[in-house]
Amino acid sequence: MSSEKSQLSPRIDKTGNIDILIAAAECFMEQGYHATSIDDVARRLGATKGRIYHYYRSKTELFFDVHREGMRRNFEAVTPVMKGPEPAAKRLSAMFRQHALSMMENLALEAVVVQGVEMHRFGATTPEQRRTLAELMTVRNDFESLFKRVAYEGVEDGSIRTSDVSVAVKVALGAINWLSIWYRPRPAETRDDREILADKIVGSIMQGLNAPA
Repeated sequence: MSSEKSQLSPRIDKTGNIDILIAAAECFMEQGYHATSIDDVARRLGATKGRIYHYYRSKTELFFDVHREGMRRNFEAVTPVMKGPEPAAKRLSAMFRQHALSMMENLALEAVVVQGVEMHRFGATTPEQRRTLAELMTVRNDFESLFKRVAYEGVEDGSIRTSDVSVAVKVALGAINWLSIWYRPRPAETRDDREILADKIVGSIMQGLNAPA
């Protein structure tokens, strides 16, 4: 898990660059990586380009840090519910639920995480970009491994039935991650509304694993 620790450290600077990351994430989500400029991010932020360049040398570097922040929030949401006295199926269901809620509540950041996968496959052009993306993909694999670990425990304790844990987890996470494509918050939407949607998604996933949600 060394990659997780090195890539996902919390924001601790006094000035704070989280506002930059949120503004950039919204631009990347709405316009895509290639169509977004530092000028766009500065306008969304209501600041000068100088504030952004104080933290980031380029748009690509900014994009990568938005990706890191999205993944950091995913780990933060899921890790607390991994362990406990409950059967593994219950813990896995809670992990899926927390991940779905994180996807909805950090939508722009998580959309960039999905874009990062596409960039890894098709868009990285320099050795430095490929190296950074490879590190970020390792973090994604570490995140997926959390779910696999609990799913394997479920197979062992009999609370989960699947012939292939790896495929089952990939399918489940794919369904949840697809929220970044089709989900958009409705006017006056509440946390309760998001929890209801998360429960519906997770209920379908857990039925596929022959386990209670």
